[in-house]
Amino acid sequence: MRPIIPDYLAEALGDVEPDTSGEPAAYIPELAAADPERLAAAFATVDGRVYGAGDVDVPFTIQSISKPFAYALALADRGFDPVLAKVGVEPSGEAFNEISLESGTGRPLNPMINAGAITVHSLVGAGNPGPAERVERVVHGLSAFADRRLAVDEEVCASEMEHAHRNLAIAHMLRSHDVLTEDARGVVDGYTRQCSVLVTTRDLAMMAATLANHGVNPLSGEQVVPKPVVRQVLSVMFSCGMYDAAGDWATQVGIPAKSGVAGGLIGALPGRIGIATFSPRLDRHGNSVRGVSLFERFSSDMGLHVMEVPSPGRATVRSNHVVGSGPDALRVLELQGGIDFAGAEHVVREIMETAPPETRVAIDLTRVHAIDDVARRMVLEVARRLTLDDHEVHLVDPETILPDPDPGDGGRVTVVRDVDGLGLPSA
Repeated sequence: MRPIIPDYLAEALGDVEPDTSGEPAAYIPELAAADPERLAAAFATVDGRVYGAGDVDVPFTIQSISKPFAYALALADRGFDPVLAKVGVEPSGEAFNEISLESGTGRPLNPMINAGAITVHSLVGAGNPGPAERVERVVHGLSAFADRRLAVDEEVCASEMEHAHRNLAIAHMLRSHDVLTEDARGVVDGYTRQCSVLVTTRDLAMMAATLANHGVNPLSGEQVVPKPVVRQVLSVMFSCGMYDAAGDWATQVGIPAKSGVAGGLIGALPGRIGIATFSPRLDRHGNSVRGVSLFERFSSDMGLHVMEVPSPGRATVRSNHVVGSGPDALRVLELQGGIDFAGAEHVVREIMETAPPETRVAIDLTRVHAIDDVARRMVLEVARRLTLDDHEVHLVDPETILPDPDPGDGGRVTVVRDVDGLGLPSA
């Protein structure tokens, strides 16, 4: 059978290929010389499968797509408070290279515009690293997101530094406000090297999937950055990642995203998928023309908008039944699917409304494939309260969905691997 997803991606590329509007970035000679016909798209799932079509293995420089990943590294290295003290999180509504500084403090409005990204670069690395150590930390971190060693394109870096007058002006302005506390040119040089890291569309899809996978690289299994950092980064990407087109993007596409002036574009949908496209022609906002069209199609075709209300799935409680009779009767609450707060609330409601008269109660997780932390605590609290009401509580958990279950003060639960471990009567 022919592969379905690569065929879909190839069809989508074919539909946008005739659009030749826009131009490659002209203010950097190396980028201006890019082949405008390059076109690629890739999906990476949170379990590590990558699907692609077009020029997915053609290298290009990451440019501003490095910004959310460097922001993640800075938050992981320095902590939230020191970073937020230097860089805000408010949308600027301005172009990426505007000097958008907070009145009075000089703090950049967000880390996705150049002023914020230059500041963020200065905050990467624990302690007080030198410029070379900081760049190595950035390259190493970006490589961990991609699951392969990445490298700087020295020619692009040199070309950008020759035309970095605006970024240097921004850095000197930041230095005048003591937002930057070291040599402005050294920071801009490091930031330019960060933007000159070579990636492919396939790399970017995996990097986005790492964000979508709570900071865990789907291939290596490495926790690249902590989960709270990922939530912060994706939130800022959603509101600020597409510069002065962020509002249109949020309403029309609805995927946390980041663009780069080399023509790359990424999107990360939490818990679901990482997406990347590549096409060098840019619109007036600095975003890839055909990349934006592809994302609009993907969002529409697959219902990927974060505000899209999913169709109701089967109930969390698959069944609530009694096995046996008399003193040996067992109340079995069979759960299913992925359980979040809403699902756990249904479990609590089911127990409250049933008020099981049976002494023995089993919560069966055999058909549950995931349970988040809030739901976990709610299910264990159900077990605790059933214990306090003199019930004998069993947990059927063959896949260890709830490792080391502790219901808390006064609670008791017996874990078994399958229903046979409950001593059910023979049929």
